[in-house]
Amino acid sequence: MTRRVLVTETARGHLTTLISVLTLPSDTADRVRQALAQLSAFPEIGVPLPEPFERHGLRFILGPWRWMLLVYRIDLSSGNVVIIAIEDARMSSSVTTKSR
Repeated sequence: MTRRVLVTETARGHLTTLISVLTLPSDTADRVRQALAQLSAFPEIGVPLPEPFERHGLRFILGPWRWMLLVYRIDLSSGNVVIIAIEDARMSSSVTTKSR
């Protein structure tokens, strides 16, 4: 079953901020789209986030750079993959840092 991959406005805002602050290349959005494409066929490929995020079913995959986290959940009612955040794993505010 192929699922839709939906990107929330919040995640879009995160990406826009990362592109601006880190002066990422002009093709960054395309690179992120390519990284997300695998989720339509393999939604459970991502690593589950540990507590306290695990109870919400949050997972992540790496983006086009190994420091970029693409955080998502699978909507159980529709089967769609919902991207809820795009983060820099090196930042103290990232979900992987908060769960340590």
